[in-house]
Amino acid sequence: MSSPALSFEHRFKPATRPGLRPLLLLHGTGGDETDLLPLGALVSPGAALLSPRGQVLEGGMPRFFRRLAEGVFDEADVHRRADDLAGFIKQAREVYGIEAPVALGFSNGANIAAALLMLHPGVLAGAALLRPMVPLTDPPAFRLDGTRVLLLSGSRDPIVPASNAARLAAMLTQAGADLRHETLQTGHGLTQDDVLRSGLWLRD
Repeated sequence: MSSPALSFEHRFKPATRPGLRPLLLLHGTGGDETDLLPLGALVSPGAALLSPRGQVLEGGMPRFFRRLAEGVFDEADVHRRADDLAGFIKQAREVYGIEAPVALGFSNGANIAAALLMLHPGVLAGAALLRPMVPLTDPPAFRLDGTRVLLLSGSRDPIVPASNAARLAAMLTQAGADLRHETLQTGHGLTQDDVLRSGLWLRD
């Protein structure tokens, strides 16, 4: 299901099981609104799925915000795009009648989800961040008291240095998040282990 009345191109799949938090699916660079629908269905079968398409194009590939180079983000654009995405989530909640979602983001999608936690901490009910980096080097003060966050890093990730992932984990913990940070024996791409651990975390 898609609605042209909302500010992002997106897909929405209504819940088929009651009592599950909706998932906000946030794709990586080059993905689109269909990219993570299978992952969402695997990790939380029957949950409502809300999946927007990033509005920035890099070489024709959708992203959620601009970057200046690999691992170097346009932080002014991060602020703007996080504001836009927060507005979309509020619109979608009204139109589809859903609770605050839990974000499930991969790579660039995980980074914009982390930015949402920092800039709009009440918009998400929680977040599973798969291969994220620090999206903002000096964010404004924010609180995440009790907000559950899963951070899955890769031990052989050529894009995200271990020190960067550790810094993000420390920032979220300092803000009061209920954080679980695990490092998988893999690179930047998603694996079955991500599916398993995300699903277990969502069911906890």
